[in-house]
Amino acid sequence: MNTRTGIAREHGIPWNKGKLIGQKAPLRISEIWAIRVRLEIYGRRRDLALFNLAIDSKLRGCDLVQLRVQDVCHGGHVASRSTVMQQKTKQPVQFELTTGTRKSLDEWIAVAALRHRDFLFPSRVGNSPHISTRQYARIVHQWFDEIGVDPTAYSTHTLRRTKPTLIYCRTKNLRAVQLLLGHTKLESTVRYLGIEVDDALELAEQTDA
Repeated sequence: MNTRTGIAREHGIPWNKGKLIGQKAPLRISEIWAIRVRLEIYGRRRDLALFNLAIDSKLRGCDLVQLRVQDVCHGGHVASRSTVMQQKTKQPVQFELTTGTRKSLDEWIAVAALRHRDFLFPSRVGNSPHISTRQYARIVHQWFDEIGVDPTAYSTHTLRRTKPTLIYCRTKNLRAVQLLLGHTKLESTVRYLGIEVDDALELAEQTDA
């Protein structure tokens, strides 16, 4: 048993007191642009391409870090859509690449002189061909820290959840979000978005007691 957990139990203190648990919140539009503009201003092309692709692709970190140039490029240019096989579900998922994301990827591929079969985000550590999920997590936490957001309130999964949440809020189309996330069951999408709680709170806010 963890020492701190044992002490907490001994004194009747909840183990999760002061900790954030459950699903991490998605980014707000203002936070997305705060990170994006900062990366653009400082010319951090790899990070900008990684951030934009993470938002657009809605992929889990384990799938994102293993993408190769050939997964997003066709005919020497970044395509507007791509399909990859998910490690967790072994099911293909398709995602769109917006104009800004395509531009940042094109610039990063050119600057890094990446070839067709190369990993999109090579590791700077010699024993790994691409950045690891741990490295990815450190990079993401750095982004949050730099814009003054508490890194403990978010995670790499925040980036996966951001666009689906925005799409659901605008359209209320659960089936579309399910397909974009690559979920096999609609119930998984409902739990993932936490929409039952969110919708209940929204109704409560609109009701004067």
